[in-house]
Amino acid sequence: MEDLVREENIGVVKISDEVVSVIAGIAAQEIDGVLDAQMGVASNLTNIFKGKRNTTAKASKVTLEEDKAIIDMNVSVEYGRKIMDVVAQVQDNVKKTVEAMTGLYVEAVNIYVQNIYLPKKEESESN
Repeated sequence: MEDLVREENIGVVKISDEVVSVIAGIAAQEIDGVLDAQMGVASNLTNIFKGKRNTTAKASKVTLEEDKAIIDMNVSVEYGRKIMDVVAQVQDNVKKTVEAMTGLYVEAVNIYVQNIYLPKKEESESN
C-alpha cells in the first residue's frame, strides 16, 4: 500500500522581508517598556489593504538569506526601565515569534535604542 503522505515538493514558498519586519515589530511591541518598534506598520497594513505602498521609513530592517534572517530594529524605551533587560526581552520575543511563524532561523536580532520616552501622566478630573 502506498503512503498517503506527500513527500514531493509542490512549489516554492517565499516570505517577504516586509512580512518578517511586521512580525518582528509586533513581537517587540508585546514587551512592556517598548514604543515605536514598528513605526508605520499600522499605516503600512492599511495601505496594503488599500493597494498602496508606504514610502515612510521603517523601524526595522530584515536581511533574508536562504532560510535565515538577520533583523535590525530601532526602538524607544520607557524612561526608568533597565534598557538591557528590555532589549534582551525584545530580542528573545522577536526571535521566538519570527521563527515560530515563518520557519526561518533568526541568526541575529540587533536592537538600536533610538529614544527614551516618558509615559503620559493621566490628567486628574478634579476641577
